Amino acid sequence: MGVGELAEATASAEATASRAARLGLYLAVKRLLDVALSLIALTCLAPLFLLIAIAIKLDSPGPVIYRQKRVRGEQDPEAPHPEALEFDFFKFRSMYANSDPHVHLSFVREYINGNASGTNNGSAHKPIYKMRNDPRITRVGRIIRRTSLDELPQLLNVLQGDMSLVGPRPSLPYEVEQYGPLERQRLIPKGGLTGLWQVSGRTTLTFQEMIRLDVEYARRRSPGLDLLILLKTLPAVLSRDGAW
Repeated sequence: MGVGELAEATASAEATASRAARLGLYLAVKRLLDVALSLIALTCLAPLFLLIAIAIKLDSPGPVIYRQKRVRGEQDPEAPHPEALEFDFFKFRSMYANSDPHVHLSFVREYINGNASGTNNGSAHKPIYKMRNDPRITRVGRIIRRTSLDELPQLLNVLQGDMSLVGPRPSLPYEVEQYGPLERQRLIPKGGLTGLWQVSGRTTLTFQEMIRLDVEYARRRSPGLDLLILLKTLPAVLSRDGAW
């Protein structure tokens, strides 16, 4: 190896080490903020949690918290079976207990396969890629879904370290089974309570648009981008744009 090639290799190694150090610092700071902010939010929102729990119990029988298996982030996108790494994802129960999941599984398959006409439950002018008039959803469930209150228990997932405040939404195992190489890149960051997709249209976006935004986040993630997404989350929730 010549002097020029050696210098180039050394510079490349130093650049790689510098990027790794910056990423490590970013992830450490992000984890500290996740713990601190989720603890503050859980403490402040405790009365609201209690009210929602009472409403759910009065509306229909079953548990208050719904646990669902989701695929953990922070994975190598080339792992042979990324869907096997799961965690318990928490939500306030918005459906009747023991509802059949196959109706949603069929919808997700159509959505991932790009069947816009079969999965658009809005209009060509304002598409909504979400199941509407789902008979499995309770009366209280419709309210907490439209206001995104059903997502609040995921603060516990953030506190436990299974999720972050900001990142791609954790996928269902049967979704990941259908992912290709591009889609798997959304598994690189830790899954989040909110993310670039959520503040950019949510259910008004096609699957391909969602993937583009999540992969963009995976490549560009930084403290500044995380802060921008957090600042945009509250207006997005209050507007209820794309929430169903």
